[in-house]
Amino acid sequence: MIRILFVCLGNICRSAAAEAVMRDKVEKRGLSEKVYVDSAGILSIHQGDKADMRMRSHAERRGYEITSISRPVKFSDFDQFDLIIGMDDSNVDDLMDRAVTLDHQKKIHKMTEYCKNCSDAYVPDPYYGGSAGFELVLDLLEDSCEGLADFCENL
Repeated sequence: MIRILFVCLGNICRSAAAEAVMRDKVEKRGLSEKVYVDSAGILSIHQGDKADMRMRSHAERRGYEITSISRPVKFSDFDQFDLIIGMDDSNVDDLMDRAVTLDHQKKIHKMTEYCKNCSDAYVPDPYYGGSAGFELVLDLLEDSCEGLADFCENL
């Protein structure tokens, strides 16, 4: 089984949505026995909270149910997960700072590395913006999760 952890700043928008989108791709491809997904945040400020209502609403319109509860990244995550995927360069840098070994660092990737069609450099934080920001995040996550599902399917 490949274990994937999606990470953003607070785990209430991007990483929570990535978890839901990827879970949907995994289920539709029949990979549930092969792929496990979870999400976490760099910060613990939203620990125990549901995902942002705006993100949940936009995701629901596309058929995704975001059920994750925010939690911070733990040091044990670096041993428990095979891929740790940050949404932007800042998330990746923060994860690299927390990685204790070179093996841990090798597990860290950026979400847009898996994009098939989009050429955006990162998944932007929609928290302080409007509806268009949440839609863009979902567009990027759908594209990158499709590429990530292809990667997992070929393992």
